[in-house]
Amino acid sequence: MVVRARYRRFLLPLLLYVVAGAVVGYFVYHAQHGDRGIETKAALKRRIVELNGDLAELKEQRADWERRVAMLRADNVDRDLLEERARISLNRLHRNEVVIITGTSDAPSRK
Repeated sequence: MVVRARYRRFLLPLLLYVVAGAVVGYFVYHAQHGDRGIETKAALKRRIVELNGDLAELKEQRADWERRVAMLRADNVDRDLLEERARISLNRLHRNEVVIITGTSDAPSRK
């Protein structure tokens, strides 16, 4: 009887500490590695920085295209840009231009 009482006095608190440690360990693990954990947050921040860089590049491209389209509007046509686009679309050359064939075609081929 005395031996069982000692075991209970020793094992019951030990069991409670082990269970409490396991619960704390579970939450600490998921706070670090879970869906909303520290590592996931850092990965999302890196992704945000990457996407903001892409967004800045796309905004720059859009501004360039908007500037080029504005130059082709009827009220203020940029003659050089209009001539360039007309030559590309009509496959025409000026009589003083020289054509150098490089093997790859930038213009779309006609069939």
